[in-house]
Amino acid sequence: MKTPRSVSADRLIRALSYLDYTVVRQKGSHVRLSHEGPPAHLITIPLHDPLKIGTLHGILVEVANARSISVQNIIDLL
Repeated sequence: MKTPRSVSADRLIRALSYLDYTVVRQKGSHVRLSHEGPPAHLITIPLHDPLKIGTLHGILVEVANARSISVQNIIDLL
């Protein structure tokens, strides 16, 4: 599994909305997303275009662990 390149924050936020994440707030260049759960989960995404590979991979792994799905399932939504 290879982390995709050139993924914008807007594209990632749209993909996470399919997993029932909603935008809670935005402060400057960071957006806070929430999932009601169970278990409840909060994640912050920097509004960069494109996201750095390490940042994107970290977000994908954290969401995959919180939702008990594979990283590949999230990549398929992108």
